[in-house]
Amino acid sequence: MFLDLLRQRRSIRKFTGDAITSEQLQQLQEAILRAPSSRGLDPWQFIFVTDPEVITALSKAKPNGAAFLEQAKLAVVICADPERSDVWVEDCAIAAFCLQLQVSDSGLASCWAQIRCRQHEDGQSSEEYVRQLVKLPSTMRVDSIIGIGVGDEEKSGHDCELLKWSRIHDQSYSEE
Repeated sequence: MFLDLLRQRRSIRKFTGDAITSEQLQQLQEAILRAPSSRGLDPWQFIFVTDPEVITALSKAKPNGAAFLEQAKLAVVICADPERSDVWVEDCAIAAFCLQLQVSDSGLASCWAQIRCRQHEDGQSSEEYVRQLVKLPSTMRVDSIIGIGVGDEEKSGHDCELLKWSRIHDQSYSEE
């Protein structure tokens, strides 16, 4: 069943105006909290934003690649304390993907907006822009935002034949 979920999951950037149920929201929160982290340090924090005005502001976090957030019913800001773990970026990425898998399993749709190492159009970093919006302390770093809603577009999964099988190596790296 897990492989079937991976086969069908796609990034969706168009959402209907339909609401996310409280049961779905609870499942998303539980799933992200169950994400593994290196050495069990759990350096991450997750800000679940449902306020349409704040979501619209988050959609402007960077000039390209975040506008889809404006249509989302939920935006999850994934951030962490880098003092807590030297692999906070990896831990945030794992948590984000756990969330996205639960989104798909719940019949919802999502897309990831990279925030770390991106620039806002006013010259400040996208991280600083988001930090101010959601009132994060200056010690926290923002990794990404996951936009979630009821999908308003259909995309089929990637065909197995189109997978990059040449990226799999047996016993050692080979360029053949």
